Amino acid sequence: MNNIINYDLGNDTSLLILDDDEPFTRTLGRAMERRGFEVKTLLSVKSGFEYVRKSPPAYAIIDLRLEDGNGLDIVEAIRSKRPESSIVVLTGYGAIATAVAAVKIGAVDYLAKPADANDIVNALLSTKENKPPPPENPMSADRVKWEHIQRVFELCNRNVSETARRLSMHRRTLQRILAKRSPR
Repeated sequence: MNNIINYDLGNDTSLLILDDDEPFTRTLGRAMERRGFEVKTLLSVKSGFEYVRKSPPAYAIIDLRLEDGNGLDIVEAIRSKRPESSIVVLTGYGAIATAVAAVKIGAVDYLAKPADANDIVNALLSTKENKPPPPENPMSADRVKWEHIQRVFELCNRNVSETARRLSMHRRTLQRILAKRSPR
């Protein structure tokens, strides 16, 4: 805990953390408070919409998949109310297709869980001129392959047969890959 950096957050330090994993949300919330943010934690898309309608935050960390919907809908809602807001999409289900979608609708970055609180803050504070440093542990070749397969699978509307055909692989091989957790 001695390695907490003091950040220049500006005048408005409001931060929304929206994630349906309550212990994770609570832990991340405390870590962000120690870094100077005024944190509001929420656990559902519904509560996220209500909060954003009343007081859109300067910063947001949004989980992609929530029990009651998609976090990208909240990203769009924040962007429409407060275009200058800095938003990071944080997810345990990382795929290139969703990362591209998140950035296209206004997220400044897309990070896979587990992510270090300092990395999240660096992403939130990054600008086009001031990009955060590259990750200490970049994706492995196996992870890049897995991401590509996931992207094609999503683009084929999650149709295994069509995905296997486009990737020139046997359908059962693809099913085994899709059934496994993502490599690190």
